[in-house]
Amino acid sequence: MAQTTYESLLGAVTNAAGREILDPATGEIVGRVADRSVADLDEAVRRARDAQPGWAGRSDAERIQLLLAAADAVEAAAEPLAELLSREQGKPLNGPNARFEVGACAAWLRATAATELPGGTVVDDGEVHAELHYRPVGVVGAIGPWNWPMMITTWQVAPSLRMGNAVVVKPSEHTPLSVLALAEVLNTVLPAGVLSVVAGGRDLGERMSTHPDIDKLMFTGSTATGQAIIRSSADTVKRLTLELGGNDAGIVLPDVDPRAIAEGLFWGAFINTGQTCAALKRLYVHADVYDEVCDALVDVARAMPMGRGLDEENVLGPLQNKAQYDVVARLVDAARHSGAKILLGGDPDPSAAGHFYPTTLVADIDNDNPLVAEEQFGPALPIVRYQALDDVISMANGVEVGLGASVWSSDRDTARAVAARLQAGTVWINAHGAVHPMVPFGGVKKSGYGLEFGIEGLKAVSVPQVING
Repeated sequence: MAQTTYESLLGAVTNAAGREILDPATGEIVGRVADRSVADLDEAVRRARDAQPGWAGRSDAERIQLLLAAADAVEAAAEPLAELLSREQGKPLNGPNARFEVGACAAWLRATAATELPGGTVVDDGEVHAELHYRPVGVVGAIGPWNWPMMITTWQVAPSLRMGNAVVVKPSEHTPLSVLALAEVLNTVLPAGVLSVVAGGRDLGERMSTHPDIDKLMFTGSTATGQAIIRSSADTVKRLTLELGGNDAGIVLPDVDPRAIAEGLFWGAFINTGQTCAALKRLYVHADVYDEVCDALVDVARAMPMGRGLDEENVLGPLQNKAQYDVVARLVDAARHSGAKILLGGDPDPSAAGHFYPTTLVADIDNDNPLVAEEQFGPALPIVRYQALDDVISMANGVEVGLGASVWSSDRDTARAVAARLQAGTVWINAHGAVHPMVPFGGVKKSGYGLEFGIEGLKAVSVPQVING
């Protein structure tokens, strides 16, 4: 889209008669979205089914070039995309937020284009020659969340397209404009019908999980919804990739320098104002360094400005919706009433515009407190004191989910030994939540199944075929 402006981009995706989408920082109308019907979804799937053979029939080199052109198009429209994302989702332009997210979309498109295709000869011993190939699955349905709407959609779309699939996307009801705008940009270079976005309510997601012409479903969201998808997709035996809820633990060992790790801990927990599946949500700190880590975190957190995303100085924003604000407020209130110590925050202004909940650090809290045991998905971090390593590993593993975890130590070998005992799909050392397009990512337990990114991500959106002979 040459010379894309915010106004032109919004005009391309908004509908004057549609449902209002409000800025979570101000309550102002960002735009209006036309929620589509199940019949509209069926038509998008039909178009995808018709377009997919031609797309799969192109060479891999052709698909790579189109993905690279799509990345160029995203970069050319980066600032209006980031502004729309900031207005609709609430995240600030700066910091690891809106501009970062749009940049990640381009980076993932390029990385996906650069990933070597999986497969090859598996046996060639003079008697048997067998090759493993990965073919397109067909039509991929993608259901995305509201916290990283553009980036996670790209995680779903880019590998699916690379492997020769067509894709139908259903964005979150909270952030449809961002995803519609991203698709508007991508479709300036992609063939018609290969990528469609159908905005709407839960009925569309339910239809996607049962649709006979959707061959693969990718979902990022709650565990409860993921379980419903598993049940409803059974009759069509759909392939699934599910990235579900998390309640990531971080373990700080006694050999750390508290000041050196404080900023890393902060962003591990508060990236996107805590609204990240693989954010650090439970921090366990050894008693020997507990007070020093708490003090260092307070100093870092107090210096991070929160406010309207379009104001350049801010790096923390509002909760995206009132329901999530209420979850955070309920859990912090429960911690306060239990006798936990509020080190910072916990005192929202009820008269303020927007869904702003202040950056909150909670100390001297029990492991079974709701703020620790439940996923808060917002800017409130419980800090639990521990003494024995076996005890803290038991506490870290004592939840039903296992998306990510982290270990913080000055001794990498010690940290790796602890990491190996944690039940999580990814364990970071002296960091938390960092993802890389070539490093596989996925959860264990009730955090879902299936891998994304890199060669494993390409395999996940294809079907294996062995040619023997």
